[in-house]
Amino acid sequence: MSDGSDRVFHADGELVPADEATVSVEDRGFQYGDAAFETLRAYGGEVFGWDAHADRLDETCDLLAIDHGLPREDLHDRILATLDANGLDDAYVRLSISRGVQPGKLDPDPEVDPTVVVVVKPLPRGGLAGEPVWDGPATLRTVATQRIPDAAVPARAKTHNYLNGILARLELRGTDADEALMLDSAGHVAEGATSNVFAVDADGLLTPALSGPVLPGITRATVLDIAAEEDIPVREGTFGPETLRSAEEVFCTNSTWEVRPVESVDGATVGGGPVTELLAQRYRERVEDAYY
Repeated sequence: MSDGSDRVFHADGELVPADEATVSVEDRGFQYGDAAFETLRAYGGEVFGWDAHADRLDETCDLLAIDHGLPREDLHDRILATLDANGLDDAYVRLSISRGVQPGKLDPDPEVDPTVVVVVKPLPRGGLAGEPVWDGPATLRTVATQRIPDAAVPARAKTHNYLNGILARLELRGTDADEALMLDSAGHVAEGATSNVFAVDADGLLTPALSGPVLPGITRATVLDIAAEEDIPVREGTFGPETLRSAEEVFCTNSTWEVRPVESVDGATVGGGPVTELLAQRYRERVEDAYY
């Protein structure tokens, strides 16, 4: 399955070959980005943090008023069926739910016939015997594209309209950076285009507070839980990019990267370190104990 030509996706209740999986051009997810999604990671044939992902998906659908009527057990079964059909134990998983096909107007109808799609791609084994999906530490660069304020589009809503992050990543073209560091309208660090951000200093861990336009990442929450177990002090607050540039360590988190050390921020060398390594190790141990 190296080229993905024989992969199978789950589209609207059926397992279909990837090259036959289609969505209507009139689907509101295509026309307006009117859809919710979750990016998940499978280890050993099971989904990491399914309940937390399902809770966040529920919240996004509630915010979008997409009353899809599908039990989370049904959605979970579709993911497992897709993994099984592809013979994958370790994989990237994307679950999308759109409002479906409706008349071509901006205001949606309350009645929903949702479009549900599950896409999977192979990833390396996780856990203690695994290897990271990234080639090396991340390089962050602060971009001019600001994170959309919560009053405009709630950050906790994970929707198909990802233009904000796309514009941020476009600013990295021609640079050596591989993750965009996005600020809020007040100049405070919000998050990466596809990741949450942490700093390590003499007082412990520091990460942007969820009171700002910050996605409540599932991996972020897991790292905070591990930090509490290890008695590592944690502050959630507001700070500028200069705090990251002068930090002892910086790392990013998301479902596929897990804990990824950061090599530099805006050209200032930061590098990993013992705290990042400890958290990454404990994360891998959790995965190993739960799924292998």
